[in-house]
Amino acid sequence: MKLELRGITKRFGSLVANDHIDIVVEPGQIHALLGENGAGKSTLMNVLYGLYRADEGEILLDDVVQDFRGPGDAMAAGIGMVHQHFMLIPVFTVAENVMLGHEQTGLLGSLDLAAARAHVRAVAARFGFDVDPDALVGDLPVGVQQRVEIIKALSRDAKVLVFDEPTAVLTPQETDELMAIMKQLRDEGTAIVFITHKLREVRAVADRITVIRLGRVVGEAEPTASNTELASMMVGRPVELTVHKDPPRLGTGGLEVRDLRVVGADGVVLVDDISFDVRPGEVLAVAGVQGNGQTELAEAIMGLGVHTTGSIRLDGAEMLGRSVNQVLASGVGFVPEDRGEDGLVGAFSVAENLILDRSDDPEFSRYGTILRGVLDDFAKERIAEFDIRTQGPGQAAGSLSGGNQQKVVIARELSRSLKLFLASQPTRGVDVGSIEFIHKRIVETRDAGIPVIVVSTELDEVVALADRILVMYRGRIVGIVPATTPRDVLGLMMAGENPTEDAA
Repeated sequence: MKLELRGITKRFGSLVANDHIDIVVEPGQIHALLGENGAGKSTLMNVLYGLYRADEGEILLDDVVQDFRGPGDAMAAGIGMVHQHFMLIPVFTVAENVMLGHEQTGLLGSLDLAAARAHVRAVAARFGFDVDPDALVGDLPVGVQQRVEIIKALSRDAKVLVFDEPTAVLTPQETDELMAIMKQLRDEGTAIVFITHKLREVRAVADRITVIRLGRVVGEAEPTASNTELASMMVGRPVELTVHKDPPRLGTGGLEVRDLRVVGADGVVLVDDISFDVRPGEVLAVAGVQGNGQTELAEAIMGLGVHTTGSIRLDGAEMLGRSVNQVLASGVGFVPEDRGEDGLVGAFSVAENLILDRSDDPEFSRYGTILRGVLDDFAKERIAEFDIRTQGPGQAAGSLSGGNQQKVVIARELSRSLKLFLASQPTRGVDVGSIEFIHKRIVETRDAGIPVIVVSTELDEVVALADRILVMYRGRIVGIVPATTPRDVLGLMMAGENPTEDAA
């Protein structure tokens, strides 16, 4: 089935999320929709799927104009979507999730679960999936859950299939398997829209690439285009994607974590007796699929873990048991993984956010009153140094783009004397140009002799920044390996295996 979007425009108040977008996806084609977070990709697909109604433009399937008033209409027309955040019910079985919304019934209106099980087995056999129809979805690994989403879409006889950032929670091996599935679907004649911001994946699987920036189509490209060319189209200027760094010059001291254990409020062990060191002058990257204890590890170091035992020593001083303010005062810079929730106060000005944890320092206040002139001068210096694109120190931080909000957080944390820099997901939701800048600042911090921990689910980022890589799986350390470790080995470690131990 051929899909065509003509002049699709979608507004939210004064914001134009999609601005007269034209795209054609042929049957048997993987068409990648490439763009930064906030470029308008997901909004466009929500219009296609009937979740939003376009303000202008039309959707055509095999040259026939469609009028989707909801997802049910889109599904009935042959459109399926594999969402970035799975639309599955954890306490239902695979078969129950697949039949949800178009239930088959038997005598007296009872659900025909046998038919649903048979259908799941048939689709699973077609693609070589190992999926048990009677398994509870909540008990399945994320890679298998995604396969359930694909089965669910295909069960509705989808001829156009949309994958919305489908690799966000997958290991490299699971990503490769997904790419193979997409190619198989393409070869069977399915029209596939692949939404992503990951250049490596686009070039690996796409037949055609459309680049969106700020809600507009800015160009099309062949998969033979280089990463640099694609990145420049996404950002609108030349971008340096390679992280340049010299071999580490290690100092003494740093961070020592011993037998660290974090237990959740429900009694579940989230970080399970882990030990490691980070030396001054190195970047230790913590890798793993989201949800394997990395967040809780960072929170424990920052004094945010409630039920935490073990030892966290920074330059010989015990940090465990200290409050967040005390940890920050000890010389720890922290970039939280959710800047909007934990890193900024959106209603405060850029200047005020730059001194959130230092507003009572004599440098910035006297007798409980902020020295506005001093603060403005300080903010202007940071704005220039960290290339924060803003109207000025008084602009509300919440009105900045995601990349510039992240620069405010990083500028605040790197603008004081540090003994440790901890950055969780430092480039999440950030444009390629800002990623380039943030990576440079992280390397500069490491080269200044400060121990650096980077927690990231982006394997490319981990490999680019790390001197050593710590891989976590279900709260435990699978291994700590050099940054030169092959990606396939890292992928196995992210799934809980450690081939380096087997080799030893």
